[in-house]
Amino acid sequence: MTSGRTDASIECSDLVRIFTAEGVEVQALQGLTLRVRSGELVAIVGASGSGKSTLLGILSGLDKPTAGAASVAGRDLLTMTAKQRVDYRRRTVGFVWQQTSRNLLPYLTARENIALTMTIARRPDRVARSRDLLDLLEVSHCADRRPAEMSGGEQQRVAIAVGLANEPAVLLADEPTGELDEHTSADVLEAMRGVNRELGVTTLIVTHDPAVSEHVARTVQIRDGRTSTEVLRRTGVTAAGDEHTIAEEFAVLDKVGRLQLPPEYLSSLDLRDRVRLALETDHVGVWPHADDHEEGASGEH
Repeated sequence: MTSGRTDASIECSDLVRIFTAEGVEVQALQGLTLRVRSGELVAIVGASGSGKSTLLGILSGLDKPTAGAASVAGRDLLTMTAKQRVDYRRRTVGFVWQQTSRNLLPYLTARENIALTMTIARRPDRVARSRDLLDLLEVSHCADRRPAEMSGGEQQRVAIAVGLANEPAVLLADEPTGELDEHTSADVLEAMRGVNRELGVTTLIVTHDPAVSEHVARTVQIRDGRTSTEVLRRTGVTAAGDEHTIAEEFAVLDKVGRLQLPPEYLSSLDLRDRVRLALETDHVGVWPHADDHEEGASGEH
């Protein structure tokens, strides 16, 4: 986890979200904590049902947590009025969804889709900013095309431009490459990385595709409604002067000392039910707990 509260663009603490239907409760988030600093590009990954889409719904202002705290760019998501939520969705956050129908109006051109977003927010610089964003996303040639006249990759690049139209502090992307092939997905992700670098907009990509991780410096894994592990990537240099990527995986420790070990660790060492712990000088040891039969044979109690 990154440190420091003063520059946190996204900050969630102990988020709980419970859905109730026909008397059955489903706990989608179970005390999730996340901090993303201003200007970071972060991928949130997890299997279906892990809670990542619920988290995105809360950060987008479309849903409220059952308990916990959440703020984006200094705006408290729990205390906003209905009017403040509308303003928040127009100006503080931008969106890129998986489905083109949620991103672009089919009867408007790329330029008109971008301009409409700014018209709603009453921006006076619609023409110039639409042109600049199309240039930045390298889809100027699509300015006068409607979505049906664009490729899937072009549609998503225009969707990113729409999401950035009102200069949001945070850009949220929900499975932005879910309907694209591998090559086009890589191009769109690189476009998002370029936007993050050029504009400094905090960018959060929610996905189930682990390949997305290769395009970001920080990947947060969500499992069972909580952040479980993080992978941080940086560039290293070999003795011969060659650059290479160094990836380090970390378990996320919550306030009461709980952590989730990666599933491959559990299966490899057959860790289940309970494990043995040992506090060493500079680390904690974890290993399988012997069953009752083995304990009796060894004389341990």
